[in-house]
Amino acid sequence: MNIAELFARGGLAMWPLLFLSVLSLGTIIDRIWFWSRILTKEREVAGRVLEAARREWSAATEIAQRANKLPMGRFLYAPLSLESPDPEVFRLALETSADEELTVMRKGEKILEAVIALSPMIGLLGTVFGLINSLGSIDLSDLASDSTSGTVLGIGEALISTAAGLVIAIVSLAFYRLFQGFVFGQARVFRQSGSELELLYRQAWSVKARSPEGQQAQPAEVAQSDEN
Repeated sequence: MNIAELFARGGLAMWPLLFLSVLSLGTIIDRIWFWSRILTKEREVAGRVLEAARREWSAATEIAQRANKLPMGRFLYAPLSLESPDPEVFRLALETSADEELTVMRKGEKILEAVIALSPMIGLLGTVFGLINSLGSIDLSDLASDSTSGTVLGIGEALISTAAGLVIAIVSLAFYRLFQGFVFGQARVFRQSGSELELLYRQAWSVKARSPEGQQAQPAEVAQSDEN
């Protein structure tokens, strides 16, 4: 029995299940493409920006701006693009940018959640309708005869929709958990990188505040003067 035959025997419930499976597959492919482009580059970008920030803030800003196609680049560029902000404003810019980027990373989660919840129920509903049709055709006088074999076959076919719904839900759930793990991992990288960048900025700001020319000096200028 091929897939086309299984689909035909599964009943009307197979059509909404087909729609859910296509919806889930499209979301999974989109998220795989998204994560494949950023997972190997995020830590590299963060390391380069932090290393540059230890030497010159303008260089760190430039590196982050060049990486604006990546979530990490946009995350670090948000506070660096501000002109000599207060440390609290710097931290707020980091937090706001992190929230925005993590929201983008969670794209598609609601779709997968809906597929996971609906697929088993639609499959079960299709099975119930199939059982109703099969059992409704049974005559009490035929229970002990061979004429009930068709009914038994109909009951078996009615279970196809439940199996299909469970398969769709299980596959969707597996990828849903995988993508959630990626988001949690990125959140940790964001938190670590943001904390290190904020610490560097606060140190530069503190040095500037103690400097006689602190009112005019920028954090980048302070960092350069310390190295010299």
